[in-house]
Amino acid sequence: MEDKGFILSVDQSTAGTKAFLFDTKLNLVAKATKNHKQYYPMPGWVEHDPIEIVKRTYEACHEVLHSVPKGKVLAVSVTNQRETIVVWDGGGTPLYNAVVWQCQRGKEICESLRNKGYADIVRDKTGLLIDPYFSASKITWLVKNVKEVKEKLLEGDSYVGTVDSWLVWNLTKGKAHVTDYSNASRTLLLNINTLKWDEELIDIFEISGIRLPALVDSDYVVGYTDLDGILPHAVPILGIMGDSSASLYGQLGFDLGNTKATYGTGTSIMINVKDTKPRLKSGVLSVGWSQEGKVDFVVEGNIHSSGDTIKWLVEQMGLASSAEEIERLAVSVEDNDGVYLVPAFVGLGAPYWENDARALICGMSRRTNKSHIARAAIESIAYQVYDLFTALCEEAGVTPRELRADGGATKNTFLMQFQADILNVPVAVNKFEDCSALGVALLAAKKMGVIDPRNFEVERTYYYPKMREVDREKCIRGWKEAVQRAILRV
Repeated sequence: MEDKGFILSVDQSTAGTKAFLFDTKLNLVAKATKNHKQYYPMPGWVEHDPIEIVKRTYEACHEVLHSVPKGKVLAVSVTNQRETIVVWDGGGTPLYNAVVWQCQRGKEICESLRNKGYADIVRDKTGLLIDPYFSASKITWLVKNVKEVKEKLLEGDSYVGTVDSWLVWNLTKGKAHVTDYSNASRTLLLNINTLKWDEELIDIFEISGIRLPALVDSDYVVGYTDLDGILPHAVPILGIMGDSSASLYGQLGFDLGNTKATYGTGTSIMINVKDTKPRLKSGVLSVGWSQEGKVDFVVEGNIHSSGDTIKWLVEQMGLASSAEEIERLAVSVEDNDGVYLVPAFVGLGAPYWENDARALICGMSRRTNKSHIARAAIESIAYQVYDLFTALCEEAGVTPRELRADGGATKNTFLMQFQADILNVPVAVNKFEDCSALGVALLAAKKMGVIDPRNFEVERTYYYPKMREVDREKCIRGWKEAVQRAILRV
């Protein structure tokens, strides 16, 4: 085992917290996962317990450090679910549950702002759409509807941040209230032209007075932590990025046109456009990362339900006992027999932006069985990626040679092959599926001078298109008809 030291990477995701221990060559030494509870208090609402998130983070860190000298941890890096918002007071007490990125409670607020004519102003300043997916309307809702938030706001004692801010606050015992630009650029409050919080946007969303975090580069040392006493001494917190950006970094996506898809609860597609700022219709423009004051911009879009669709089949529908069994069912039939599943459980994200769309299964006949539905569910992930990938590439003016893929669902070989077939582009799966954790560790290693990312290599498995063009076109045509049904509710 490499004993020069270790980098501890925390990946706080929608489903839980993962901790990864890397040596200084970024070989994985240990990994631990601690899931947290999902709360659905109303249709379309999703919440997490902020205290549980912190607790699970420490538990995961403690587990991966069990068998190594704790004094040799050199740095802690953080990557996180984006857009999810936590509000807390100066004592570190959450004033409400974390409002998760999937949550649609800000829908009416966003509709009102669009009706008032703010869409172009917000788009020009942020690169984003006014949509409840992003953070600002969630904050507005909390300010307007939660008594404790309103009271603390008047007292000047309400802090807000994405999950990276919440974790860093706790890791540093309240000494640091910060966020990096990749997370800030998903809030609808960061002006991507000035790289500052925008007072006009803060006023538009009616959240003046709430304490936003300080903005820092992704490779900035934001503070020090002993992980609540797990470590014998405090080490720097170094390397902070939203999970999608960290994934592109871990996929070595440093050049113009490099593209990746992360298959998780949802799926995030991201293309590096360097210092350009294309105006988009389907996707959005964000900050990928910033290093020593230099920003890489990205175009991206996010699919709400991908891995979550499989989870729904297993947990809610009882169609199978595991994701692996869903895959076995899917490959047990030759094709979908005309069955399509559109997983619009919380509306459809990019490139449709149809929050009122609802999930449906269509094309069934008397011979349809659960294998066809399982296959349609898996195929729905690939179809959504196809729609978003093709739209983003066209609007950004790039032609990627491949789609780099990571995330838990990449273990599904049927999905990856079907993805290559539908895209008609090779899919390159990183053999290390947790690229977000790798990305922030790689950033930390670069900052510490122990690795040059340009010389770092990753192993990939390639899937090449095999489907006949006539079959591909038929599949896509059927999918698009199903999406229209979901949008029109017919």
